[in-house]
Amino acid sequence: MATQTSHKKNARRKSKPQADNYGIKKTKSAQFPAGKLGLILGRLANKGGATVDDLVKATGWQKHSVHGALSRLRTRGFAIRLETVNNRKAYRFIQAAG
Repeated sequence: MATQTSHKKNARRKSKPQADNYGIKKTKSAQFPAGKLGLILGRLANKGGATVDDLVKATGWQKHSVHGALSRLRTRGFAIRLETVNNRKAYRFIQAAG
């Protein structure tokens, strides 16, 4: 006996309003992501930036996954830089001139 399931055709969820983009300036093609990538962007927007260990704790990912996510964000147009201050390596956003 075949069961029949009803599927809603072209059913789309209404998108949630975008979270605050933490004042991050992005290129025209960059879209502010949600989820854990958005969480990473929020941490990078802090004054001191975020170390890889900070991002590992925040996301629950392994280090290589965090590095991959940072690379993915760069390819999406977000300007990220690794800075060393007082032997602390932290990723931060590059400030736009102007």
